[in-house]
Amino acid sequence: MKTKIAACLICLLLISTPAASAEKTAALPILEIVKAATKKVIKAIDLRIQKLQNKTIWLQNAQKQAENVLSKLKLDEISEWTQKQKDLYKGYYEELAKVKSIITYYQRIREITQKQTRLVAEYERAWNLFRKDAHFKESEILYMERVYTGILEESVKNIDQIFLILDSFATQMSDLKRLEIINKAADQIDANYDDLTLFNRQNILLSLQRAKTEADADHVKEFYGIP
Repeated sequence: MKTKIAACLICLLLISTPAASAEKTAALPILEIVKAATKKVIKAIDLRIQKLQNKTIWLQNAQKQAENVLSKLKLDEISEWTQKQKDLYKGYYEELAKVKSIITYYQRIREITQKQTRLVAEYERAWNLFRKDAHFKESEILYMERVYTGILEESVKNIDQIFLILDSFATQMSDLKRLEIINKAADQIDANYDDLTLFNRQNILLSLQRAKTEADADHVKEFYGIP
């Protein structure tokens, strides 16, 4: 993806159509899809984490009560402790470990989704600036729109993977397989984010190269927040 972006950036330098107006194109329609899906994922994860945390508290209290009962028993009474009570205590422990493991998964998924949120924010910030930059031609802005659309479409696929992970907790999917999907989704979102930031940097550099005076270059730096 990076190679393609770099090659296509060179094409921008060869385009010679007239300069575009300040408001060249509107925000990409797919953006709202990505935003809505991302918010839905975060809301679902937060809700599930809250439920699991409540369950953790309940299990910890139940386990503590079982331990207190055991600690109060005399040695001869311990041997009479029924198998049912032993199984109950063991069940609390195993369920608690399972719940904590699932919370860890959810927190990892939330981190991935937050990266997706940063990707959207970075896109919006850059896109709003590029559309107002007089150093870019209309055809170049349209090209940027196609690149951004491609990146956002990939983001939708990543969100689909995240929903697949969330659904996996209701199935018999193994932890290994679930972890494999989580890592794959994380890698894909990292790659998309890197592609986006690289493309943005190259566009800013192109704008700087087109500045005709030092004052113009300083204005570009200020415009994009470059130190």
